[in-house]
Amino acid sequence: MAERCAVVGIAQTHHKKVRDDVSLAGLLREAGQRALDDAAMTWRDVDAVVIGTAPDSFEGVMMPELYLADALGAAGKPIMRVHTAGSVGGSTAIVATHLVQSGVRKRVLTIAFEKQSEGDTTWGLSGGRSGGVGAGGYFAPHIRAYIERSQAPEYVGWMVAVKDRLNALKNPYAHLKVPDITLEKVRDSPMVWEPVRRLESCPASDGACAMVLTDEAGGDRAPRPPAWVHGTAIRSELGQFPGRDPVNPQGGRDCAADVYAQAGITDPRREVDVVEMYVPFSWYEPMWLENLGFADVGQGWKLTEDGVTELTGALPVNCSGGVLSSNPIGASGMLRFAEAAMQVRGTAGEHQVEGARTAVGHAYGGAAQFFAMWVVRSTKP
Repeated sequence: MAERCAVVGIAQTHHKKVRDDVSLAGLLREAGQRALDDAAMTWRDVDAVVIGTAPDSFEGVMMPELYLADALGAAGKPIMRVHTAGSVGGSTAIVATHLVQSGVRKRVLTIAFEKQSEGDTTWGLSGGRSGGVGAGGYFAPHIRAYIERSQAPEYVGWMVAVKDRLNALKNPYAHLKVPDITLEKVRDSPMVWEPVRRLESCPASDGACAMVLTDEAGGDRAPRPPAWVHGTAIRSELGQFPGRDPVNPQGGRDCAADVYAQAGITDPRREVDVVEMYVPFSWYEPMWLENLGFADVGQGWKLTEDGVTELTGALPVNCSGGVLSSNPIGASGMLRFAEAAMQVRGTAGEHQVEGARTAVGHAYGGAAQFFAMWVVRSTKP
């Protein structure tokens, strides 16, 4: 049996368009120190460090892990970098979890980060060429295909944008805060990549997220309630191949099935209390609700329309404001995992879901081809 793994420290930085008050190393140090404070630990208590960020070309800083060891108290300790495109924050947390579950390490600090203000993501996505269409240009055809298949009304995308931005008002670390957000304001915002409007799109943010993971003994000693890891899963598939369905990727379905099986979940719609899923464009909420098994194919948008995914709904989704409100790409996946863990620890503050005991964190990346998920609970496996 694998060693049990507990999340005993969680922290994030304030996410902003530009964090010019700190260096890249300072940004990571800020998140890491806060996570250690939450766990009542010091840098000396950590056995290993696992970090993750998006492709180097997004920031223009090559192999930053080579110089970050000193800032992270990792000199003389194992440090590892994970890279799975936009899902990297989730994958990074899972690699750190496995170091604990395998018994290799007892206390692991994991940090994911991005300073988009110091690079050009669209340039990076275009392979260093100008004139790229960006992530939205790539995903817009998939969204159009979903709308055509499901016959979902166009206001569903606006509803997701309004919901997540209202949730962000309750999150002190969120980047985008739009107090006067309405369906009409989203509808009237400029069309960026048809059918995606500006207010249905994620921002470009600077920020970092950190967690401290321990073995069972560390979880038992933790000064604050831990979140216990009940399942982790990673899947990937090629970005293009004949017969691939990018609207409902097989890799995402397999990832969800695996993590639910590990956690003993047979009916995710009724057994999960809260979900933090990776939604960079509003239509990905109904799309992932179907891909992750919370709704039948073609029915995900009805959960949004019926208010099921609102903070007070039966299945709250992205109570933190999600990627639509803060998007330091390399950290965005770990933020989903961390926010899920905060919910079952009861430490989510104003966006806490009352009585949350089981939560799902989800991340995806690349051409909707890399997937990472975990299930955390307030009780031990």
